[in-house]
Amino acid sequence: MSLSDAQVLEAVSSLIDDNTGKPFVAAKAVKNIKISDAELSLDVVLAYPANSQHESVRQRFEAALAPLAEQRKLSVRVGSQITSHSAQRGVPLLSGVKNVIAVASGKGGVGKSTTAANLALALSAEGARVGILDADIYGPSQPLMMGLQGQRPETPDGKSLKPLENHGVQTMSIGYLVDADQAMVWRGPMVSQALQQLLNDTRWDNLDYLVIDMPPGTGDIQLTLSQKVPVTGAVIVTTPQDIALLDARKGVTMFQKVGIPILGMVENMAIHVCSNCGHAEHIFGEGGAARMAADFGVDVLGSLPLDMGIRLAADGGTPTVAADPDGKVAELYKAIARKVAVKVGEKAQDFSGKFPKIVIQNN
Repeated sequence: MSLSDAQVLEAVSSLIDDNTGKPFVAAKAVKNIKISDAELSLDVVLAYPANSQHESVRQRFEAALAPLAEQRKLSVRVGSQITSHSAQRGVPLLSGVKNVIAVASGKGGVGKSTTAANLALALSAEGARVGILDADIYGPSQPLMMGLQGQRPETPDGKSLKPLENHGVQTMSIGYLVDADQAMVWRGPMVSQALQQLLNDTRWDNLDYLVIDMPPGTGDIQLTLSQKVPVTGAVIVTTPQDIALLDARKGVTMFQKVGIPILGMVENMAIHVCSNCGHAEHIFGEGGAARMAADFGVDVLGSLPLDMGIRLAADGGTPTVAADPDGKVAELYKAIARKVAVKVGEKAQDFSGKFPKIVIQNN
């Protein structure tokens, strides 16, 4: 039986990507179809990292193609290809970084930094090259969370910094450059300049995603980020509590005003399950993030429990996704990470980095 590419595409046309809700064929994820008397092979190339799901996708494609293959050897390869996507108009891409994701809250104390660290680790676990920048100049927490407190980055040329790496994630923070007990008594312009230097002077090594752990509020750092940094999208972290939602609304509004799209919301500390009796209780309220998301027309990317293990892991320098990669909480973070990456993958691509620089000289 002779086969054509069209027949192969027809056989898999009904397969739906569970992460995007769209057919793989319609998303142009099916590539490199090769047909011979001995073999039928193709590639499924996802626009987001999803290592944990590659095997299930491969099995679905093989099951759909088996009736066509007959005596041919069937080979389905599943992988990811992450590209740069558009950010604010007129803001150039960062060297060595394809996409920038800001994690913000508008309010402190809602677990934003813990969420940012685990989001970065989850993206890395799913197969992406990831970095995390601690943009909280006044209260950096990523050195502790990432198990790198007390270490100093190298400066090969006296001008740039090599990011420190742990758990497979590249990191940079003002906390690496000052003593842990030193208070940063700086005014806004100095803080903004420090942020720009940390971003631009760090030698990020071919990152698919740079996660920026934002400080609370809507002040100088947030404005600097929107004007100088090519942010692909923002993730808003909140708890169900009304007072947290009030500040989270301000964060959403700020990003909307400066043209940075909201990728979605993460509801932290959504429910507490007693470790002794198993009783579940919504300590900070219930459904607040869903109501707010509906008001702004954005998605809730996931809800995380109020769990002592999350806090202990972060304080110990090995966040949950690294400490217990196969646990239930890690799966929640990975699901959120895939949704974030899918949202990024759906944005328009940025090809500016592929064009040569044109210099016009007057002779």
